[in-house]
Amino acid sequence: MRIGNLHQFTEHHRYYVFRDFSLSAVDRKMLGIIYQPMIGAFAAALYELLFQQVADDRIGYSRLEPQRKLLLGLGLEMNEQGRQGLAEQASRLEAVGLLQVSRLGVPDHDDFIYEYELAKPLAPDEFFRTPHLTLLLRDKVGKYAVIALRESFYEKEADELAGTELMRENISVPFYELFRLNAQSVDRELEQALTEVAPSRQPAAARGSSETAGIRYADIIMRFPRNASNRRHVEGLRGDEERLAELNYIAYKYGLTVVDLCRLLDEDEAFNARGELMLDELQLRANELFRQGRKREGDRQRLLGRSGAADTEPEPADGGAAADDVPEEAAVQAEFYLDVPAQLADRCDIHQYNMLMRNEPHTRFITRFFPGAVPEWIMRVFEVVDLNYRLDGAVINVLIHYVLGINDAQRVTKTYIDAVASNMLVKRIDTFEKAVRYVREQVRLEADKERRSENGGAAGGAGSRGAAAGSGRGRRSAAKPPISIIQDAPGAAVSPEKLEELRKLARKLDGKS
Repeated sequence: MRIGNLHQFTEHHRYYVFRDFSLSAVDRKMLGIIYQPMIGAFAAALYELLFQQVADDRIGYSRLEPQRKLLLGLGLEMNEQGRQGLAEQASRLEAVGLLQVSRLGVPDHDDFIYEYELAKPLAPDEFFRTPHLTLLLRDKVGKYAVIALRESFYEKEADELAGTELMRENISVPFYELFRLNAQSVDRELEQALTEVAPSRQPAAARGSSETAGIRYADIIMRFPRNASNRRHVEGLRGDEERLAELNYIAYKYGLTVVDLCRLLDEDEAFNARGELMLDELQLRANELFRQGRKREGDRQRLLGRSGAADTEPEPADGGAAADDVPEEAAVQAEFYLDVPAQLADRCDIHQYNMLMRNEPHTRFITRFFPGAVPEWIMRVFEVVDLNYRLDGAVINVLIHYVLGINDAQRVTKTYIDAVASNMLVKRIDTFEKAVRYVREQVRLEADKERRSENGGAAGGAGSRGAAAGSGRGRRSAAKPPISIIQDAPGAAVSPEKLEELRKLARKLDGKS
């Protein structure tokens, strides 16, 4: 907690606590024997005191109260030393990721309100995978104590199972195999009621494991240069789960490693003057790395193909993901299911396909429609749709399904894809559900157009046959008025005298006489 002036942090200033979790027995054990040796009993007591401000069976906000309650609850004096002690213990909780403190300014009064947002203790596996926390615990209790503490959280596997290699077969029943939802009716009243009673502060949407590169803050900070100008901004990402999730999504979307991500974060335009992460600029540079990597991969594949070594080359990373991996982030209601294209019919079912389309980045989803590399011009078209048009990722995937997956969509050109994307922008298609309705409407319109064309062709053929049958009686009335011509008619015989005069006239006209 950074307090420049203790007069701005007194027992008279009000505070409230926010938490969106409850503590389990494992969490309390983590606090007691893992976190407490690192931060001290006083800081652990402050955490418990803040946790109790909200009832155990509820989540959300506590009441606004003066900080005198915290000082009295911890047995601190109402003076400068007491306030400084409270700030120091809160800083210990912040350092290990259990607390975030924010200072809120009241517009109408020259006053502050302090927000104490509690975080859930890490699970044992996650804690011992975090290097800096594990090393701090080692410095406090010793190496062998750390090993013993980790073993105290796990029950060992039976010897009969641990000593043999058993074949594992997943026989679990999926949701849509057992339950059938009524996809024809949507309860708008229930949705509206749930929206009205929802809390005003929603937790940050964390991306599922299928849409993350698995890069942790510890992995970034260990590889980031110590003397870099952006080092302090990168250190500010510690505990910012929302920003770390966005970085992981960008790394997953463009296939970046930890080294690539650190290189991007070290660029001049990665952070603004206030230390905020510039996600748009970061995504543009990640896209450049992605394109360069694709070009190098294509050149390498062509070189190996010419040398005859392409058969021994391992499968690229983009294609390594199994087609039947089901993301577990955003569910798709059965009424918004789209049929599986013929290209993927033997690789996934309708539920898996729609989950992939709803959750995967377009750079990964589009690779499933091609047996090898995706044509470069197609990738560039969808880069424009993503980076310039700013369509949502799920909407882009529905667009890919429409232009590449539907069997009767044969017009796969740059102009056609751009026209469909522009039409989506004009119609404000910004969610997966709206995109599905748009595709279904377009398919229906195309089917109606083909049906009218077929009916029109049949009617035209019948009309032409009728016109041919009645041409004998109708042609004369429909034709232009007839033009009179000179008819050959027999005339009287010319006398020899008259004939001679005509010959003289002809010679005179010819200039011969």
